[in-house]
Amino acid sequence: MKKVTKNRKFRAGFTMVELMAVLIILGLLATAVVLNFAGRVDDARVKTTKANLKILHGAVLQFKMDTGRYPSEEEGLNVLIEAPTDVKNYATGGYIESTEIPKDGWGNDFVYIRFPESGKPFAVKSYGADGEDGGEEGTIDADLYSTDAN
Repeated sequence: MKKVTKNRKFRAGFTMVELMAVLIILGLLATAVVLNFAGRVDDARVKTTKANLKILHGAVLQFKMDTGRYPSEEEGLNVLIEAPTDVKNYATGGYIESTEIPKDGWGNDFVYIRFPESGKPFAVKSYGADGEDGGEEGTIDADLYSTDAN
């Protein structure tokens, strides 16, 4: 019988350097995924807000066609779901599918404005991600208007 001897040592695991390298690579991959995902969430919120602005703008126009007047700023967008006492020809069930006025993509209320600076008869406005008037154009903090929604 032959006797086989081996001079190799067997390791049972990873070295600390190998573990650190794997953790760094996983961290970099996770960061890339999170940054990519965060950008898409912001884009989705802007698109959702613009879609809701279009819906509300159209509903206000339909209210005007049926009743002969635009809502006042005091009435706001609530006239789209609750009939004012002084109008005739109000659509049965209101002017939007929901029983509540939708919120913008960041969970804030839309604002109804009569005679905005644009010179239009009305506009529906979202204050953007920061929820405050203004905001740098081209960022998620910028105000969005129904008159500009594409």
